[in-house]
Amino acid sequence: MSLTYTAERAQEIANNLAGVKAKLDQTLQSKGASAQKARLVAVSKLKPSSDILAAYEKVGHRNFGENYVQELEEKSKELPSDIQWHFIGSLQSNKCKVVAAIPNLYVVETVDNAKKASTLDKACMAAARAKPLRIFLQVNTSGEESKSGMLPSEVLEVAQHVVSTCPHLKLAGLMTIGSPNPDLENGENPDFKSLNECRGAVQDALKINDLELSMGMSDDFERALQQGSTNIRVGSTIFGSRPPFKKTAAA
Repeated sequence: MSLTYTAERAQEIANNLAGVKAKLDQTLQSKGASAQKARLVAVSKLKPSSDILAAYEKVGHRNFGENYVQELEEKSKELPSDIQWHFIGSLQSNKCKVVAAIPNLYVVETVDNAKKASTLDKACMAAARAKPLRIFLQVNTSGEESKSGMLPSEVLEVAQHVVSTCPHLKLAGLMTIGSPNPDLENGENPDFKSLNECRGAVQDALKINDLELSMGMSDDFERALQQGSTNIRVGSTIFGSRPPFKKTAAA
């Protein structure tokens, strides 16, 4: 895969990143002393490695998100080793070994049940990772059948399972994909409020103080930041529209 990019494309990506970062900074500044730190994950799925390299070299961006295991594996081999990869797609149990073997995988954001956590834990042990792999538990806060994730009522049980039986994983946070049409009548996104409540319950029960909240994408990241997100996932606003996904047997 070509890693060559044009100056024009690099500048376009840099400008888009700067725009998102400016909104991120402005939103956090508006919160004053209560503002949290937040990370911008540039979602690069179905985009060429040259786009990622442009963002890496032009503005020093390091956090990128990928949805498909094969694509992540290929990109991780040809791009700089200090990139921090976020796996944000649906993780099949039979792909855990491949994911766990990626040395600079920063976090898997989509662990959605205890069995998958155990499978990933064993894969990390087999891969002899230098330290426990960070994971977020994916929560289906909107209750939509089309979305992956555990119910809010299941989060504490799965979190306890990870902490007590998965020594090669580090429970680092919770993640949700908000409803495309949330009820904002009360001034808050109910999905983001629900994830906050889940975090509070887990932190209180397990005596953990630093769980992250991964919530907010291109259309709603400013509201997510207002409601405490520490990890926003933005793709099309940075890289432009994506081509349709062509599924392969290895994906």
